[in-house]
Amino acid sequence: MEKNKVYLNGAYLPLCDAKISVLDRGFLFGDGVYEVIPCYKGDFFEFDAHIERLKNSLVGIKLDYARTTEQWRQLLEPLIDNTRNQYIYLHITRGVAAKRDHAFPKGITPTVFAMCNDIVTVKNRELGIKGVSLDDNRWHLCNLKSTALLANVLLKQQAMENNNSEAILIKDGYVTEGAASNLFALINGVLTTPPLTNDILPGITREVILKIAKANHIKVVEQEISMEALKKAEEIWLVSSTREILAVVELDGIKVAEGKVGQLWHTINTLFQNYKHQSNE
Repeated sequence: MEKNKVYLNGAYLPLCDAKISVLDRGFLFGDGVYEVIPCYKGDFFEFDAHIERLKNSLVGIKLDYARTTEQWRQLLEPLIDNTRNQYIYLHITRGVAAKRDHAFPKGITPTVFAMCNDIVTVKNRELGIKGVSLDDNRWHLCNLKSTALLANVLLKQQAMENNNSEAILIKDGYVTEGAASNLFALINGVLTTPPLTNDILPGITREVILKIAKANHIKVVEQEISMEALKKAEEIWLVSSTREILAVVELDGIKVAEGKVGQLWHTINTLFQNYKHQSNE
């Protein structure tokens, strides 16, 4: 498909021609969900898992929009350039109502929008990144991939304004996740990630890392991580679909262990890249 073409409500059209009503509930209330799906040289990565999470998010906000996984694939494939590493951004709102009203309107059609962008490679990945711990002040349904991301945006911005790449969020003394990522930490030789709750997005990359670690006999647990334990971690990683696995080498201005990317990161990153390659064969 021609570059800058997008999908909107049944049509593929130039991005500049894609318009929605100012009465769309996604615009007025953030009343919608989204999904981000990597595709490497034309092949979707963990497509079924991403669509399953999308379906769960739709159920979570009580938005009835039934499509099969194969129907989603057929809808999205025309947006992909099979010579590039890209990601699909898929966005569904409750639709356009006759007036602004908090209650769900009856009989409206959901708005469906999708576009494809290049994955920007993280420079100097093996040098690691800096992170800062901040209070998790988001709502209590972070397990839903809601389009209402203002709290995440503000937390991420606060981190970046202080020369950090990401915010690591803390609630009641325990780690939840990053502002736009899940978290892993190597604590006393055990790879640890917080268990899934309403405070944590069920990340696809998170799930792949758990699978890879178990398949390669690397001890890994889903367990609460206190801020005190995080400060003593041998390694800290932040993971997401588009940035994959990033090692945090400095937290709150203090080096993590020796202030270098750790050996387990190198091992898991290599296994992850191999997994990607095998998945796309």
